[in-house]
Amino acid sequence: MIDIKQKRISRTDLEQNFREVEPALSERDAVQEANRCLYCYDAPCIKACPTGINIPSFIKKISTGNMLGSAKTIMEANPAGASCSRVCPTEELCEGACVLNSSGSPILIGKLQRHATDWAIKSGKDLFSPGTANGKKTAIIGSGPAGLSAARELARLGYKAVIYEAEAEAGGLNTYGIVSFRLPKAIAHWEAEQIRRMNVDIRTSTKVGRDVTAEELLAEYDCIVLAAGMSKVPDLGIEGEELEGVLDAIEFVKQTKTADLRSDIAGKRAVVIGAGNTAIDAATCAARLAAENVKILYRRTQEEMTAYDFEYEFAKQDGVEFRWLTAPRRIISNDRGEAAGIECIQMMLGEPDQDGRRRPVPIEGSEHVLPADIIIKAIGQQRHGSLIAQFGLEHKKGVVLIDTETFQTSNPKVFACGDIVFGKGKGEAMVVTAAQQGKQAAHSIHKLMQKEERRKANG
Repeated sequence: MIDIKQKRISRTDLEQNFREVEPALSERDAVQEANRCLYCYDAPCIKACPTGINIPSFIKKISTGNMLGSAKTIMEANPAGASCSRVCPTEELCEGACVLNSSGSPILIGKLQRHATDWAIKSGKDLFSPGTANGKKTAIIGSGPAGLSAARELARLGYKAVIYEAEAEAGGLNTYGIVSFRLPKAIAHWEAEQIRRMNVDIRTSTKVGRDVTAEELLAEYDCIVLAAGMSKVPDLGIEGEELEGVLDAIEFVKQTKTADLRSDIAGKRAVVIGAGNTAIDAATCAARLAAENVKILYRRTQEEMTAYDFEYEFAKQDGVEFRWLTAPRRIISNDRGEAAGIECIQMMLGEPDQDGRRRPVPIEGSEHVLPADIIIKAIGQQRHGSLIAQFGLEHKKGVVLIDTETFQTSNPKVFACGDIVFGKGKGEAMVVTAAQQGKQAAHSIHKLMQKEERRKANG
């Protein structure tokens, strides 16, 4: 647990607060842990992994010293395997399915996966190579887990893959959106570099609609993979939102990974609105930037929050306070036009809404003010409406509609995967799920191209 009460903090201490918190296994501990595995014939851990990593196989390879084989087994199934070893909710997936849960503690699958992929990173070895060129070209929009995964699979199948990334660095969510003390940028960069070295052309700082048009892409490429994720946090729609000190959670977390760590947060009182994983990340970032006090406000209860349980526990360890059944009404300013507090109202849960969650209802007369110098909005993310419109795709409130087996959109040349096709729901928009969808979209494109080739050959 870090001390969030300190008023001043040195640059060195700030940097220390953002170093990776979870220690890696030692060589000895990794081998001992690997030898605990029962190598189940019908391994439930494999079935629980969205990418289907052969977990007993990679663990067995660790126990026998075959680290290259272990890393290849992981990354073959999951091109974001190094990132996932750090951010996957393993207790809900592979470790949750481990048969040893019934008699003790599960195998530390996530840590063993990290051990193998860390070895691969340090070794500098290329794990995969491109397939024989087939003359087909694909464009991938977005270089997050879904886009990189799609590009990797397409390159292995012989396609010329070109990634268009609006940001200055590749990696998407893993590079910009997950806090450094859980996922260092270097890990996401290594995954992107592995794919770049398969002759995948990653064009950063290139935005569709600004630097290249949808029409140009549709004309130049045989198929397109839309893997652009989601956009900024929407407005709260309350008075005072324009005040200095009101921040977007996505941009706030991004700053901690791309720019100098903000020293102006130290000693201030921070309030985060929302209770998803991004809200937790924003709150823990504020704590590690030495905010005097950090509170999360959520209009529902702990049972309805969409953040993973391990994220919630992590935030509590950093001293973050949670105010359940609390909704913001307006942001209060001081005489300098800065945020100074937030007026809230207590809520109670009523009947379920169309999402199946009980609707929060305000309790009249329960208004109260919380002092706050920094207010961070984390109430979900907007969709890429403009980008979707440029391709003329069918969607539902910004969620691109796809054939759930092929990932093909309403435009037969365009496939979509990752956050851009995810709706609401806890645990749905995971890095590992996005990586799996990228693979599936790539193989669907390959099947379509093969079908067209057969049709042409048959006249």
